Amino acid sequence: MFTGIVEELGTVVAAGTKLEVRCSTVLSDLSVGASIAVNGVCLTAVAVTAQSFMADLAPETLSRSNLADLVTGSRVNLERPVTPVTRLSGHIVQGHVDATGEVVGLDALRDGNWWLKVRVPKSLDRYVVEKGSITLDGISLTIAAVDQDVIGVTVIPHTFANTTIGQARVGSRMNIEVDVLAKHVEKLIAGSRLG
Repeated sequence: MFTGIVEELGTVVAAGTKLEVRCSTVLSDLSVGASIAVNGVCLTAVAVTAQSFMADLAPETLSRSNLADLVTGSRVNLERPVTPVTRLSGHIVQGHVDATGEVVGLDALRDGNWWLKVRVPKSLDRYVVEKGSITLDGISLTIAAVDQDVIGVTVIPHTFANTTIGQARVGSRMNIEVDVLAKHVEKLIAGSRLG
């Protein structure tokens, strides 16, 4: 489990089905077999060196996320899983990407803030609510506006400077994980109607 609070920006050394990411902070306690979130995708470290870690990318991961778009030199958001004593600063994030969304705008606001707009697939529409939580490329964000299939989120200067949001371009894809609690509530309500 993760929180959507990015710890470090890593740099892709090798892309494809074998991903290698150069980083430092997340390596301090990373071991082979441990989970690590890369752009919000929960991966397993299969090798760890003093400067990088490697992970295998399954066909499902490549088809459902934007990790297939990575090239050597791409920057990625990194987060280690929570521990029992970790503060939940963001929200509950599993690292199980639901789909990708298309960036439709990234506009500067005053005081270093930004307005990010992302088109969400129709299949996720029912989980998207104003003031609800959403994870975009592994970043825990609050939905500030919903306009049909486009969500808007405000990005504070710290988040803009310390994540990959600053690299977002119109037309680029972002990994989306909707709030898992909303999915469970939906299933419980559907079950109660059947019974």
